[in-house]
Amino acid sequence: MKILHTADWHLGKRFDRFSRLEEQILVMDEIVQIADEQKIDLVLVAGDLFDNFNPGVEAVELFYKTLKRLSLNGKRPVIAISGNHDSPNFIDAPDPLARECGIILIGHPKAVIQPFKLDFFEVSQSAEGFIELKLKNQDDPVRIIHTPYANEIRLKEYFGENKEAELNQILADSWKKTADEFCDDKGVNLLMAHLYMNKRGAAILEEPEGERPIKIGNADLIWSEIIPFQIQYTALGHLHGFQNIGTAEKPVIYSSSPLCYSFSEAGQTKYVTIIEAEPNKEVSYEKIALKNGKKLIRKTFNSVENSVEWLIENPNCLIELTLESDTFLKAEERKLIYQSHNGIVHLIPKVKNQDFIDDEVKEINLSQDPLPLFIDYFKSKNNGQAPNEDLINLFKEIENY
Repeated sequence: MKILHTADWHLGKRFDRFSRLEEQILVMDEIVQIADEQKIDLVLVAGDLFDNFNPGVEAVELFYKTLKRLSLNGKRPVIAISGNHDSPNFIDAPDPLARECGIILIGHPKAVIQPFKLDFFEVSQSAEGFIELKLKNQDDPVRIIHTPYANEIRLKEYFGENKEAELNQILADSWKKTADEFCDDKGVNLLMAHLYMNKRGAAILEEPEGERPIKIGNADLIWSEIIPFQIQYTALGHLHGFQNIGTAEKPVIYSSSPLCYSFSEAGQTKYVTIIEAEPNKEVSYEKIALKNGKKLIRKTFNSVENSVEWLIENPNCLIELTLESDTFLKAEERKLIYQSHNGIVHLIPKVKNQDFIDDEVKEINLSQDPLPLFIDYFKSKNNGQAPNEDLINLFKEIENY
């Protein structure tokens, strides 16, 4: 059985003033092509399907069209769960219609998917947080324990309100009970979740810049050691870089987002994961690099001329540009920089020679002339950098208006 694992699509994502929709259309098409070329039997999408609770029409249309193409109009099952950026009710809403196309949408933890049968596969068993699929072209069933993201309120609703029990223990007990009941060695056994999971004792995994951190009350992060022994592969979502926090024998994998969505991801290659699995054997997997999407680049220059030269030579990317200089950037210099490239997300000026001391505490005399107050305030907000003559003249014009 061949399974494709992807996650963290964040459809509808904007990067400051830049829409990423055109890039997302291309990378969704690439994922569909990989699924078809690899003759994938089952697709897993592990949460953060959209970037916010109320996605725009174009993002929703792209989502449904992509899932329909991945499902081959009902020939190949696609299972998608909600993440911390998704509205569980919004994800659940089209599920009855989606099933007719071979798509199973799961918004809430411990959801029960009613068994149904299509021409090419069926949901043969179902329980809270669990489904079993039988595929027409496979002799053995595939079992999936599924845990969409749950905030603290939903956790209490679905897993109880025992404040003495840590989340790790709650999930461990729930997963073990399900695995013991349904996951014998006569089928392929998977876990699919949108959680902040790590190996105990390992370095803390950094969440991407701009990502809503997963914090469920004061609970600790989830340890990979609580995954039931029957599980052969764990498909995770939330962190945007590819990594296996499990073992080679029993992978626990963040497959990565399909695009770089913050400058903390600059330089990352993005992937989908292809898993080959059969009952009672170790799975094998490979990561396939995605080629679409603009590069995110962080660059630092010490002159306007050098920065403009580089910007002109590197047009097709999104940039965080830091410019170190001895004086404040002039308006015409800013204009020249922005005219040189249409992908500058952030322009960060830094003054090298600073006589200003950031932590200096001064008593503010509100009766003094406003201009010195403005200059001091400007310095406090700009790393000690004083306003240039244009800004001072503009301030004087406003003051005398």
